[in-house]
Amino acid sequence: MTPRFHGKRIVITGATSGIGLAGARRLADEGADLLLTGTNPARIAQAQSEIGSATVILNDASTPEAGSALAQANAGRGIDGLWLNAGYADIAPIADTDAELFDAMMATNVRGPLLQLGAVSDHLAEGASVVVTSSTSTYEGAPRTAVYAATKAALIAAARSWAAELAPRGIRVNTLVPGAISTDFRSFMDDTTRSTFEAGVVSRVPLGRVGSADEAAAVALFLLSDDASYVTASQYPVDGGLTHR
Repeated sequence: MTPRFHGKRIVITGATSGIGLAGARRLADEGADLLLTGTNPARIAQAQSEIGSATVILNDASTPEAGSALAQANAGRGIDGLWLNAGYADIAPIADTDAELFDAMMATNVRGPLLQLGAVSDHLAEGASVVVTSSTSTYEGAPRTAVYAATKAALIAAARSWAAELAPRGIRVNTLVPGAISTDFRSFMDDTTRSTFEAGVVSRVPLGRVGSADEAAAVALFLLSDDASYVTASQYPVDGGLTHR
């Protein structure tokens, strides 16, 4: 049987760690032609070494030039799948939320994907799939996560708009909504805070455990594939049932 992504051009932002890297590995195994981005030179080198068939570039979604740089890196190539996965989290109590924290997170998590999609939209092939990574923080209402949750809620709203705008070209846009996934994404927390946070989340997850990066990536690959050819403007939680209690 021909692999699902044989000969397909797939672009993933934020693909040198966590869910993005897990997805890139699986896509490479299924025959995809990959363009991957990251911001950490050591991780970029590691991903390039591990996935030799991929092209891995430095691209910082927080900068205004990120979109045009991504388009330039993909020049002359059509895109069958675009996974806008780059993002980061920071937390602060209400009283300590300042303009610097707000602007930095909005730049990376919202402006970045908006400008990147805009810059490569003409590269999207007819019938292409776009996946946007959001977060269950949008629904959880956890303390100190207001700005991060707002950025991820903005992506869900944007994705629904993109789905309507791109539908005449047969392009689907869906949102991956990870919950508690075992990655280094919460490295900004000290060990005690992280352990307490994760234990609190797991206590509310019906499946009673944290998910793996591979489990989240598998859902993203479904949405990128032709198996999801009649799925658009949807949100897919990968959270062990956390947001459906």
